[in-house]
Amino acid sequence: MPPASEVVAILKSNQITHVRLFDTDAQMLSALSGTGIEVMVSVTNEEVLGIGLSPSTAATWVNKNIAAYLPLTNITAIAVGSEVLTSIPNAAPILVPAMNYLYKALVASNLNYQVKVSTPQSMELLSKPPFPPSTTTFNATWNSTIFQLLQFLRNTNSYYMLNAYPYYGYINSNGIFPIEYALFQELPAVKEIVDPNTLFNYDSMFDAMVDATYNAIAAFNFSGIPIVVTESGWPWLGGPIETAATTENAKIYNNNLIVRVLNGSGPPSQLAVPINTYICELFNEDNRSGPVSKRNMGLFFTNGTTVYPVRLSTSERISGNATVFCVAIQGANATALQNGLNYACWEGGANCSAIQPGQLCYNPDTLQNHASFAYNDYYQKMQSLGGTCDFDGTATTTSVDPRKGVQTISRNNSNSSNSSSSSIFPPTTGFGPIAQPGGDFGRASGLQIPGILAILIATILIDLYRVA
Repeated sequence: MPPASEVVAILKSNQITHVRLFDTDAQMLSALSGTGIEVMVSVTNEEVLGIGLSPSTAATWVNKNIAAYLPLTNITAIAVGSEVLTSIPNAAPILVPAMNYLYKALVASNLNYQVKVSTPQSMELLSKPPFPPSTTTFNATWNSTIFQLLQFLRNTNSYYMLNAYPYYGYINSNGIFPIEYALFQELPAVKEIVDPNTLFNYDSMFDAMVDATYNAIAAFNFSGIPIVVTESGWPWLGGPIETAATTENAKIYNNNLIVRVLNGSGPPSQLAVPINTYICELFNEDNRSGPVSKRNMGLFFTNGTTVYPVRLSTSERISGNATVFCVAIQGANATALQNGLNYACWEGGANCSAIQPGQLCYNPDTLQNHASFAYNDYYQKMQSLGGTCDFDGTATTTSVDPRKGVQTISRNNSNSSNSSSSSIFPPTTGFGPIAQPGGDFGRASGLQIPGILAILIATILIDLYRVA
């Protein structure tokens, strides 16, 4: 991880006003002091048991991790555990007691009006499949605990924390739902997703997940408990069988998620209730166990550059600098690079004259250099029209201007979130086409980002990091 001060600098430079910490890291909480950034801290799963068995342990935890930092660090919520009921089900009996003890400790410190207490739960808590949303209920196994949880949230004026990942909904649907539905993309009329009981039309799996949870809550005769999505995102790299985990899909999902959340409306059954959402996550989790995709959800490399561009408004994009450039990935397959280069210079309309033999940018005479130049020229011209920086997986974005020399980003099997080579490129424009390519490569995907509100309205939030 970068030093806490550098993490906060990334947050501030990108106008990120809400973050969720997966623990109570003292350095991070100190670094966030005086920034005004709203902070959700977390009780780790390992801590839940002790707190749920001892009011004094809960009081000590609040004094050490909350009261000691307020008011300079703007802590506004405590997330008790992470998907406790489905990840450590034996802890179910003490989950709500832990929340109650923490809340009483906040009351004793007169902090209960500033700091909410809740617990993030996964979609796995719902009956399967969670469609249609109107008939979804919680798994009966957890009825007693869920009732106590909802009663606590209502009595303390808190909110239900939901981890909603359309990525997993899509890959586990066995082809029932099209990927466009998971990515917030428009569906043809014949593929529209309609709840047969309410006739609500669901434009996205995300909305259906949130609405399914609202209906499950309503089945317990509770109302007025808003949902905050405490995790949502899309992996940008996966293993051999994780074909949906691509940079392009991650970019499409998170950009469309931002547009969706910032329109201020709720899901079809709760249109007046905005879906405040945390994007998972700031950095990759290189040491996390499980599939490759779980380790590659980050928006940023640890040097502050972005994995792919994410728009927060019509004039700003999450990135270390003001502009994003497109370059070839070091070590990419030579045939794929050549095909991408051909596409950029032929169909893509890139100006490839400067890297012809004898021209200004011909040297160094390498496929890597020529492809980077062509990719970037295409990307700068076509980005506003939906052009992407993918080129069949051979390209990536960087905040370093290639006209001043570009450091290429290396994709390898090290699982490092900031691995890079030392190869430097001069300015690039493109290599003359040899043959017309057959792939789509950087072709416009149809994604257009409309004007949205600035990040300062704080409906898009960021998961900062998780301790591996």
